[in-house]
Amino acid sequence: MGSHFQGDTLESEGFIHCCKSEQVEFILKNWFKGVKNLVILEIETDKLTSRVKFENLDGREELFPHIYGLINLNAVVGDTRVQEE
Repeated sequence: MGSHFQGDTLESEGFIHCCKSEQVEFILKNWFKGVKNLVILEIETDKLTSRVKFENLDGREELFPHIYGLINLNAVVGDTRVQEE
């Protein structure tokens, strides 16, 4: 791996989907149920070199962080492997 992480939606959607820590459980339950080998990255947004924008593109009220560019690895301050149920 290089010095950046791209994610699988940067090219197709123009940004990397993220969530705040209090949103993780909801996201895992509703978007990643049954997906194996997931790792949650803890990102310190002040260290990111790419722009972060809080938005909800579905028109709902809850906002989610979207990273418009690569995630520089020195902004990743932790990682947790998701335990399969």
